[in-house]
Amino acid sequence: MSVVIGIDVGGSTTKIVGFENTIGGKRLINPLFVRATDPITALYGAFGKFTDQNGIELSDIDVVKVTGVGSSKINKPIYGLTCEHVSEFDCIGLGGLYLSGLDEAIVASLGTGTALIHARRGEKMEYLGGTGVGGGTLVGLAKRMLGMDDIQHIQELAETGDLDKIDWRIGNISKKDLLPGASDKMTAANFGNISDIASKSDVALGIINMVFETIGMVAMFAARNYNLRDIVLTGNLTTLKRAPEIFTSLNAMFNLNFIIPENSRFGTVIGAALTK
Repeated sequence: MSVVIGIDVGGSTTKIVGFENTIGGKRLINPLFVRATDPITALYGAFGKFTDQNGIELSDIDVVKVTGVGSSKINKPIYGLTCEHVSEFDCIGLGGLYLSGLDEAIVASLGTGTALIHARRGEKMEYLGGTGVGGGTLVGLAKRMLGMDDIQHIQELAETGDLDKIDWRIGNISKKDLLPGASDKMTAANFGNISDIASKSDVALGIINMVFETIGMVAMFAARNYNLRDIVLTGNLTTLKRAPEIFTSLNAMFNLNFIIPENSRFGTVIGAALTK
């Protein structure tokens, strides 16, 4: 067995994936992630669990490629294995193209904040910037407004939320003469119509909606600059239940193609293992 390991060392989670080199090409080995407050602990825990679950011996591994905010703490070989540091932005782009099967796209990595990459197969990935709005925004606002900081609990609370009690919509302004193709449900102002009787569920949904809509609009402007419709979404935040619904709505409103591929949360670490 000949395996390349990719590891994305984040602040609170570490993800790991492998590609086995076969006669037919590269075979993806099931990725996994672990949570830990210490990135070094998380890395070694993820490495041990991953190799054990997949029957991988140290002698099977050709190289380990690391990326992410915590990867700077890795300054020596892992269990004696060659360890290469790779650009997180290159990883985001490569992972997005691999997961979507596209040759060109805007790839958005939805983490604590959001990074945008113009990715084109066979060319250098172009970092476009991004926005500080992301998972950190969602959790921070929920902690302040709802007294909750567990993202799973926040999304469960949001399931019964009603945006009509939170957001100002186009339909609140006018029932006619809308912009061409605009829906009366299009947001005119996030939290611009918050009701005195808005529940915690309404507020939770409003926060989630605002974060996703902000990311969506920033990504849309980036895509239009390259005459693209395809926007690939990766990162932990894409696993929230409301994500497909909100981005599907944006697709219809703006003639875009937001894509949340399978294994979207592992986009960056998959890209790490694919770097050359």
